[in-house]
Amino acid sequence: MPVYNERETILEILDRVRAVDVEKEIIIVDNCSTDGTREIVQEISFPEVRKIFQDRNRMKGNSVKKGIAAAEGEYTIIQDADLEYDPRDYLPLLEVVERDDVLAVLGSRVLGAAQRGEVLPPDAFAVGRDFLNDWFNMLFSTQLTDIATCYKLAPTELLQSLELVSDGFDLDFELPARFVIEARSRGMQVVELPIRYYPRNLEEGKKIRWTDGIASLAAITRFRFARPSG
Repeated sequence: MPVYNERETILEILDRVRAVDVEKEIIIVDNCSTDGTREIVQEISFPEVRKIFQDRNRMKGNSVKKGIAAAEGEYTIIQDADLEYDPRDYLPLLEVVERDDVLAVLGSRVLGAAQRGEVLPPDAFAVGRDFLNDWFNMLFSTQLTDIATCYKLAPTELLQSLELVSDGFDLDFELPARFVIEARSRGMQVVELPIRYYPRNLEEGKKIRWTDGIASLAAITRFRFARPSG
């Protein structure tokens, strides 16, 4: 759980994660928060919670990588510290990733909205997300619907072997690129499942910016033609 300036939501999302009926460890990586979040995290003392405090703001992707490196469980999922995603979706994702033919599972906001007969808000974030998704599908010959999703679930051993290099939001795109390449090399697949999604806007604390989209576009292209890691 990468965290940066989420004092209004950190305890609520932690309660929701802890309520999921599966044995787990929760690794919180505070990215040098300045709004009081860091102090809240310091006071958390649940036995299943481990805490990592960055020495400076090293961006979200770096915090995710720190959490992956520290993970000891069989599987790892990324959980933002806001309330946009619902931890109740862990269990169906986990059920699928345990299949022998599945390398990794992505929780798709697009499929989730379609399942509920809804559409995701047509804002600038959605436009950028859809463009990046289309670009990814074109380069990788895939038909994924939501590569930018936070919910990416995979075996911890796999994640720790991928030699991830992205430090910013572009890690959201490096991960599915690595998954697809690795899945094909093993004769496996990357599966998407519908999930719930409750988007927030910039005023409510959303942190991604248009410059992150540029970096993500470059990352998708770069990792399509990069030499396999591991």
